[in-house]
Amino acid sequence: MRWEIEYHDDQLQADVLALPPGILARYFQCTDRMLEFGPNLGMPHTRAMSLGLFELRLKSREGIGRVFYCTLAGRKIVMLHQFVKKTDKTPPKELAIARKRMKEWKNVDA
Repeated sequence: MRWEIEYHDDQLQADVLALPPGILARYFQCTDRMLEFGPNLGMPHTRAMSLGLFELRLKSREGIGRVFYCTLAGRKIVMLHQFVKKTDKTPPKELAIARKRMKEWKNVDA
């Protein structure tokens, strides 16, 4: 049984599709593999952040992108938040948005 990918909302899906072309190409490569093999592709593609939150690590000539996601019962991967990195560390604001959205999805799933 294949995995399924959902987006937090339509705006997030539009934001992901608006990523720079190289980052978007890596996104499609990784999500194709996630649909087939599941959400844990391992480093350098994915990384567990804590408490059920994961990041999809996207790198290209245009820069570095991150897409946070979580998993739900029924083989669902929910994309929660995306951003293009400008610094070495993940900004706390970006992480807070992803955690808040994950909490909303986990409460709905329960």
